Amino acid sequence: MISLPELSEALRTGELSPVDHVRRTCEALAADAHNAVVLLDADRALAEAAVRADELARGEWRGPLHGVAVGVKDLFDVAGLPTRAGSHVLDDAGPAVADAAVVARVKAAGAVVVAKLHTHEFAYGPTGDVSASGPARNPHDPTRITGGSSSGSAAAVAAGHLALALGTDTGASVRTPAALCGVVGLKPAYGRLPVDGVFPLSETCDHVGFLTADVDGAVLAWDALTGTGTAAVARKVGVLVDDYWRPADPALTAALDAAVARLRADGVTVVEVRTPMIDELAATYPVIVGAEAYATHARWVAERPEAYQPATRVRLEPNGDLPAHAYVDALRTRRRLVAELQAAVGDVDALVLPTTRLRATPIGQESVDGVAVRPALLALTLPFNLTRWPAVSVPGTTDGLPAGVQVVGVRLDERGVLALAARLVP
Repeated sequence: MISLPELSEALRTGELSPVDHVRRTCEALAADAHNAVVLLDADRALAEAAVRADELARGEWRGPLHGVAVGVKDLFDVAGLPTRAGSHVLDDAGPAVADAAVVARVKAAGAVVVAKLHTHEFAYGPTGDVSASGPARNPHDPTRITGGSSSGSAAAVAAGHLALALGTDTGASVRTPAALCGVVGLKPAYGRLPVDGVFPLSETCDHVGFLTADVDGAVLAWDALTGTGTAAVARKVGVLVDDYWRPADPALTAALDAAVARLRADGVTVVEVRTPMIDELAATYPVIVGAEAYATHARWVAERPEAYQPATRVRLEPNGDLPAHAYVDALRTRRRLVAELQAAVGDVDALVLPTTRLRATPIGQESVDGVAVRPALLALTLPFNLTRWPAVSVPGTTDGLPAGVQVVGVRLDERGVLALAARLVP
């Protein structure tokens, strides 16, 4: 995998030219065997790389993303390219007239957008194997899922094609594919990166985030995109001990135990935390997301249901019968229980837990030893979309398939979460 800080330094010093870097990246993406790419914009990217090279030759450096090739999940508008969101519903979509706000921010920082990347259809799923273009494939084992919905972003980074890729996270969609593909995925706090120009799934839970090969790359990207945050030191960390938080795969428990041992050895106080409200809080998620998703898709579902992938249609259609009061009740319950969760964990700086209950499963497999795959990939991440706290998934110690360990900020912002996460990585 490509280290973003090393790539940035090579571009800044002239050891590597933006044109050569972008050309090599486009060649790698064109040859990708993981179905990570849905649209490669090589000609325009090379022209943009030449502009970045000319700027460097004049001594103009936009910052650490200058000349860096970036991939964008196909939910983000990129001016001149269609946004199809992994669905035949949008087969006839015309080119976007403007960049999504965060794409514009990436470009202003000097990065070069090279490709639109695979997404689970309309971001409505955590597996990454439901899309008009077929399933994305895990670079660690192409017979297995990448996780979703930022499937192409995770696969492209894990395969070594890209050092940085944009994604979205409504319940799992940056952190779960990061965990299953063995990379780093940051979900900032709600609203910290703008959602304007991003196709919505659930406006009260949608977050924009990104994926990198390592924590140092995530720090560099965060600073380049926001210029904000403090790397506060975490002195007290909570480990969640309710049954809800327990993974189904023993390798994930082992990865968490190893991470906690590193923290204790580093002088961090680790305490057990109980969250008796978690099951009721988590139960509000499918109601809220389902209602908000259906509001976006109602006309298409009624007029062209056959254009959806069957798995997406099956998830969307029942929400048409959801009474308005059920949605309002779920929002009210969410507010009440988020406050209770905040009180339960408010004595710690951060939480450390597995990212998922399972590691990457075979493509199309719906359960493993009686454990349903989709809920197992959502359960441990979705509470922090409801709370809107910053969270990051980093690779944990494991044999075989990657295992993700999640760090969630309670008192820490994104830089603090990343600083703590760096202490967990073997």
